[in-house]
Amino acid sequence: MKLNDEELKDLSKWKQAGFKTPKYNRKQITATTIKNPNWVHFGAGNIFRAFLANVQNNILNAGKSDKGIIVAESFDYEIIEKIYRAYDNLSLLVTLKSDGSIDKTVIGSVIESLIVDPKNKSDWNRLKEIFTNTSLQMVSFTITEKGYSLVDAKGDFLPSVMNDFHRGVEAPESVIGKLTALVYERYKNGGLPIALVSMDNCSHNGEKLYNAVNTFAEKWIKNGLVDEGFQSYLKNPKLVSFPWSMIDKITPRPDDSVKEMLLKDGFEDVEGVVTSKNTHIAPFVNAEETQYLIIEDWFPNGRPNLEEGQVIFTDRETVNKVEKMKVC
Repeated sequence: MKLNDEELKDLSKWKQAGFKTPKYNRKQITATTIKNPNWVHFGAGNIFRAFLANVQNNILNAGKSDKGIIVAESFDYEIIEKIYRAYDNLSLLVTLKSDGSIDKTVIGSVIESLIVDPKNKSDWNRLKEIFTNTSLQMVSFTITEKGYSLVDAKGDFLPSVMNDFHRGVEAPESVIGKLTALVYERYKNGGLPIALVSMDNCSHNGEKLYNAVNTFAEKWIKNGLVDEGFQSYLKNPKLVSFPWSMIDKITPRPDDSVKEMLLKDGFEDVEGVVTSKNTHIAPFVNAEETQYLIIEDWFPNGRPNLEEGQVIFTDRETVNKVEKMKVC
C-alpha cells in the first residue's frame, strides 16, 4: 500500500491491514476549502501532523465540518515538496496508546500545502489570495518559540529581520516579516477580521506573537513602507486577535521499530528524509496518545469548531492557570 489518493480508492486492503481511512469525500472537501478557506496553519512539522491535522480529520470523519486545513511552511521548504506534495498531502499517524495497542490512521484533512516565500510567486500569490478571503477565520502557528524572536542573544535585531524592516512587504525573508506582510494584505482589502493563534509550547505565546508582528508594523510605518492605519488595525481587538493557548503533545522523530511494523503490515511508504535544515520527517508520524490543546476563545471572524475534536476553548485566565499547572 502506498500513500496517495489513487491507492485510497481501494479501501478494502487498508481495512484488512488494520488501517483507518478517511470517511469523507476528500475531493469535495478540497474544492470547498480551496474556494473558501477558514484555517491556515504555519509550521508543517510533526506536531501539526500528529495533533492538529488529526483533530480536523476526526471532525471531518464525524461529518461535523466541510473544510480541511491549508498548511504553510515558512522555514524548511523541503518538507512541503518531499513529504506533503509527494504524497498528495496525506500522512499516516501511528498512535502509541497507553494500553499497548497501536492505531494506524490515514490523515486526509490537509488539502493544500504551500511554501511561504515571496520568491515562489505562485505559492506567495496563493497565500495572498487566502489572506484576503473573507472566509478566513484563523491562522495558527507551530513554528517553535524561536520563530517569534526578532533578536539574537545580545538583543540585537537579527540580520534578516533588520533587512526586512527596510525591505518592506514585497520580499520579506524572516518568518514574522512574511506573516506581517500577508496580514497587511488583509488590512488593505477591507481591514477584514482575523485570529492569529500561536499553538507553540511557550508561555504567553499570543503575547509573543503580537509583540513580534507589532514591531514589524512600527518599523514599516516609521520607514514609510505601510499605511499608518495598519497598526491601529492590529491593535483593534474586534478585528485582530492574538489568543493565548496551551498545548501538550509528544511527537518524537520517526521510529525505526514503527517503520518495521508498518512494512510488515504492507505499508510501503516508510522512508524518511533528513532535510538540509536537519528536519527528520517521514510519510508517517508516530506519537503518544495523550494530548491537550486549550485556547483563549477570542476570534473576531468566528472560528473552526475544534471543540468537536476535544480542543478546549476558554478565557485567558484559565489558559494561564492551566499553563502554570503544567509547569508545576
